[in-house]
Amino acid sequence: MEITPDTSNYMIAGFVVSFVTMGIYIASLYIRNLNLKRDIETLESMQDEKPKSKK
Repeated sequence: MEITPDTSNYMIAGFVVSFVTMGIYIASLYIRNLNLKRDIETLESMQDEKPKSKK
């Protein structure tokens, strides 16, 4: 009889790589969201400061 090879270490390594990748992606989305909110605030403040043109 052949013994089934133990590949649990590869499975654990695969899970670690997957979860680290997902964590980096979620952190990237969070940082992008913060930057987007800051950009919106900047644009709104620029719009408020813009003098109205006379016609």
